[in-house]
Amino acid sequence: MDRRLLMLALGMFAIGTDNFVVAGILPAVAESLHTTVSLAGQMVSVYALSYAIMAPVMAAVASSWPRKLLLVAALGIFVVGNIVTILATDLNTVLASRTLAGLGAAMYAPTALGVATTLSDPARRGRSLAIVTAGLAAATALGAPLGTFVGGFGGWRATLWFVAALGIIAMIGVWTLLRSVPKPVHITLHERLAPVRDIRVALTLLTSLFAFGGFLMVYTYAGLVLYPVTGGDARALAGMLLIWGLAATVGNVVAGHLIDRYGNRKIITVGLIIAIVNFCVLPWSSTHILGAAIALTIWGLIGWGLIVPQQHRLVKIAPQVAPLLLALNNTATYGGLACSGVLGGVVLLFLDPQYLSLVGAGLIAIALVMATLVPEYVIKAQGEIPV
Repeated sequence: MDRRLLMLALGMFAIGTDNFVVAGILPAVAESLHTTVSLAGQMVSVYALSYAIMAPVMAAVASSWPRKLLLVAALGIFVVGNIVTILATDLNTVLASRTLAGLGAAMYAPTALGVATTLSDPARRGRSLAIVTAGLAAATALGAPLGTFVGGFGGWRATLWFVAALGIIAMIGVWTLLRSVPKPVHITLHERLAPVRDIRVALTLLTSLFAFGGFLMVYTYAGLVLYPVTGGDARALAGMLLIWGLAATVGNVVAGHLIDRYGNRKIITVGLIIAIVNFCVLPWSSTHILGAAIALTIWGLIGWGLIVPQQHRLVKIAPQVAPLLLALNNTATYGGLACSGVLGGVVLLFLDPQYLSLVGAGLIAIALVMATLVPEYVIKAQGEIPV
C-alpha cells in the first residue's frame, strides 16, 4: 500500500479524532474552566463551523499553492490550534483556538483528498480516496475512544496533547514522503466557480446533506435511540458505538474497491436503499442486542461507506477543481450534522426517541431521490463518461 496515502490518512485520523474526542472530555473541560458543560460544548460547534465554512473558501483561495506546502501548513495550524487550547485558562481562548484548529482541518482535508486522486491512476481512484477517508472513519472507532482513555489518566489536556502529537507525526510524514506532488493546473476564477453552478454538483451535494442529516441525527441521539438495549448503561452504549465505528472503517475501504469495479452510481443507490430499510426497522431491531448490533453494523458500513462514492462522483464531474468540490462536500456533510442535531431535538418534542430513526429514514429517502436525479453521464471531449 502506498505509504504516502497512509500518511495522508493519518492526518485525517488526527482531524477526525479532534472532532469526535471532545464530546468525551466536555465535563472535565467545564470543571477546569469553571463553566457549564453546555458552554464548553461550543468547542464542538465552533470547530465544526470553522471547518464547514472555511473548507471551500480555502480550497478556492489556496488553489494555486504547492500541495505539499499547503498540507504541511494546514497541519501546522491544526497543531498550533490544539496547543493553544491546551494552554488556555479561559473559555474564550479555548473557543478561539478551536476555530484555529478547525481552519487547519479545513485546509487539510480537501487538499489531502485531492492529492490522493493525483497519486493514483483513474482506475484506482476510488481505492485511493477510500484509504485517505478511512482515517476519518477510524477516528470514530479508535481515535476518539483512545483519546478519551488517555484523558482518563492525564486529564483533558493530555487528550489534546495526544491529538497534537498525531498532527505532528502526520506533518513530518507528509513533508518526508510527499517529495513530488503534481503542481495544480492554472484555472481562471470563472472556470473554478463554473462547476458550483452545475446541477450535477448541486444534486450530489444535496445528497450528502440529506443523507448525513439522516445518518447523524440518529448518532447524535444514539443514547436515547438505543436505550431499549443499553438500559442507559454508558459502557453498553460505548460498546454499541464501537461496533458502529469499526463497521464504518471497513465500509470506507470496501466502498473504494466496489466503486472501482462497479462505479459510484450503483454503490450510492443500493447503499441508500439498504440504509432506508435498516432505519425503518431500527425501532424494533434495537430492542434486542443482536438485532441492534446487526443494525449498527449495516449503518456503519453504509453511512461512512457513502462518503467515498460521493467524493468519487464529484471528482469525476470536474477533476480540475476537485479540492473545491471535495471541500463543498465536507461542508454539506457537516451541514447535515448541524441541522440534524437541531431537527432531531425538535422531533423529540413530539416523538418517542425509539422512532427517531424513521425521520432519519425520511431524510435518507430524500437523498436517494437527489442521487437518482444526477444525470448519468458527463459529456467530455473524449465522449460520454458515466458519473
